[in-house]
Amino acid sequence: MALHENSPRDWDADLAKLLNNQTQQGNGSGNGPAGSHFDVALDEIPTAGGMPVEPLETVAPQQRDVIPMVLRSWKVFKAEAYQTIRAGAHVGAFHAMRLPWYGLQTGWYALIGAGKLVGRQIRWWWLDEVHLLRQNAANADDPHTWLKLHREGKATRAFRGLVLLGQAAALTIGAIVAPRLVAVLPWPVTATAVAALAVVLSLAGKPAGRSIISYATVTGRYRRLNPDIVLRAYYAAGLGHPDRAGQQVAFGSTMARDPSGTGSQVVIDLPYGKTWEDVFKAKGAIASGLDVSINQVFLTRDPTSHRRHVLWVADRDPLAVPAGSTPLLDGKPRDIWTEAPFGLDERGRRVGLLLMWISVLVGAQPRKGKTFATRLLALFAALDPYVRLVVVDGKMSADWDKFRLVAHRYVCGVVPNSRDNNPIDHLLVVLREVKKHIEAVNDFLAKLPTSECPEGKITRDLSRKYEQLRVWLLVMEEFQNYFETDDQEVNKEIAALLSFIMAVGPSAGVIILSSSQKPSGVGAGDVGRLFTRYRDNHAVRFALKCGNRVVSEAILGGDAHSEGFDASALPSGKPYLGVGILYGASDDTVTVRTHLADHTDAERILLAARQHRQTAGTLSGHAAGETVARQARDILADAAAMFTGETGLSWERLAGRLAQRLPEHYADTTAGAVSSQLRNLKLPSVNVKEDGRVSKGVKLVDIRAAIQRRSR
Repeated sequence: MALHENSPRDWDADLAKLLNNQTQQGNGSGNGPAGSHFDVALDEIPTAGGMPVEPLETVAPQQRDVIPMVLRSWKVFKAEAYQTIRAGAHVGAFHAMRLPWYGLQTGWYALIGAGKLVGRQIRWWWLDEVHLLRQNAANADDPHTWLKLHREGKATRAFRGLVLLGQAAALTIGAIVAPRLVAVLPWPVTATAVAALAVVLSLAGKPAGRSIISYATVTGRYRRLNPDIVLRAYYAAGLGHPDRAGQQVAFGSTMARDPSGTGSQVVIDLPYGKTWEDVFKAKGAIASGLDVSINQVFLTRDPTSHRRHVLWVADRDPLAVPAGSTPLLDGKPRDIWTEAPFGLDERGRRVGLLLMWISVLVGAQPRKGKTFATRLLALFAALDPYVRLVVVDGKMSADWDKFRLVAHRYVCGVVPNSRDNNPIDHLLVVLREVKKHIEAVNDFLAKLPTSECPEGKITRDLSRKYEQLRVWLLVMEEFQNYFETDDQEVNKEIAALLSFIMAVGPSAGVIILSSSQKPSGVGAGDVGRLFTRYRDNHAVRFALKCGNRVVSEAILGGDAHSEGFDASALPSGKPYLGVGILYGASDDTVTVRTHLADHTDAERILLAARQHRQTAGTLSGHAAGETVARQARDILADAAAMFTGETGLSWERLAGRLAQRLPEHYADTTAGAVSSQLRNLKLPSVNVKEDGRVSKGVKLVDIRAAIQRRSR
């Protein structure tokens, strides 16, 4: 859409012109020229010079590349050449199929053109305009002029008649000589001459505005906008009235192209009494009044006034233009202390995320790009060899499988897939390890001298120097599944651990990436409360297409909707996959088209990331071949080892001994958690006599029987 563009204003020149006009008109006279904006002088005449209170944004000139981008890379050159050849082949095939039709039209219009030329020559010879002049002279009773015109007409016709006879003789001779020339000249020359003559005659014969050759491609629909069209749109949307006092829509700036060159923007002041909520609800009506797609209209709230906002209209639907493949495909090492490339905003500007000190929540309907967006940030962290990755995949899909190449810990699914691999137990071990790491980091930082750690927090240099201060990235894919296991005690422990990590982790260098398609209505009681706390404490939110406003608010937060951001209003369809609203990352909330990294791209990036870690000597945990689930925690073997001559132990005493003797695995365990885990393995809860009282517990013989059953 090509919008009406105003050139940058010279404020000093405008002010000087204004003063000159007011001086000529006289202050308050109202007798100035038509169209004057000043009927009554309300303020004193200002002194020329200075700058406006809010100067327009200026864009520094950018230097063009000495070597074109297409010549810098053989891959880019091949892609560009392929696209050019493909476009040329399409155009050639399109016109080749229509060549007979073009020939028929050219021949027909050539005949018409020949007739038109003959008629034009006859009218030129007969001098038709003299008849009107003679009639005017007769009407004016001027015989002298009439006779003069008559004589001039006869003389002119005689001369032009001789010219026409010469033309006729030349054409006759040409008609006699032409067959002999055709017999002598090669046929391509003859065909070219005939075609050229036919084209010239057809240009004279075809109607004005009619094209013989069709267009092989169709350009996008462009719409010129001006202030009148904008006002019409706002009045049609019911946001004011042009003829009512105090109900006019005003402009707070000139309409101009935005710095990206992809659209036009203007500041709109609504009438007093109209609010931001009114204009947000009327977005569709505004788009209709502008005669554009709703995806081309963007409204930005102005913090200085509740009735002021910025209207930005894109030339074309920017959300349907893909952001392209991720720049991480180069496989080069990255630094977690710098921004991760995430995508492009609606104006084509790069959007990056600084992952340090934050947690990110990604939510959407299924198959809208939620996992791809989360994985994109995790891939960036993977390319930093000094970042430890903990990946928890609650949906047990192939999307995260290749992260086994670099992950320090990897948990997959919620259902045990073998007798030695219970993902829930594995998750508890992993979360306890993360919690223990956070506590160790805080203790370590407290012991560092202020000369080395003046602010008491991790820095880039410290994270490289000390292994204990490495940055960790915790990925929780479909995390709601771990709040809804069959064991309520386990749910409580997982919820408590995640809430602790969310509250304390970012300050200790633990980055959290959470994704969910069900961000509300999970758990009950304390579990539901902790789930809500975990969800709401994410500092940055990214919402792709949601099913309704309730889900959008659960992801973005309630304040987002009041500010005009609703992920359920995002467009649907294949062109809009990966499009979402990024909230909380900066003062500006933008709509992002995320970069693409499919399964093949992810594997390529992770192979490069593994090589970087091997070179740096930072490969650890699961990626280094360490198995965690079975070796780190075996509840049956560990429980059996707690018996010191007793035939049975109560759940309270068994949990206490596990926490005391194996704190690395059971420091936070409870009697209920131990009971639940052993009963899930088909161990009965029986009466056990301890210290003269009877309590519920477990028998050693039952534990040994379960171990034997497992070994078969």
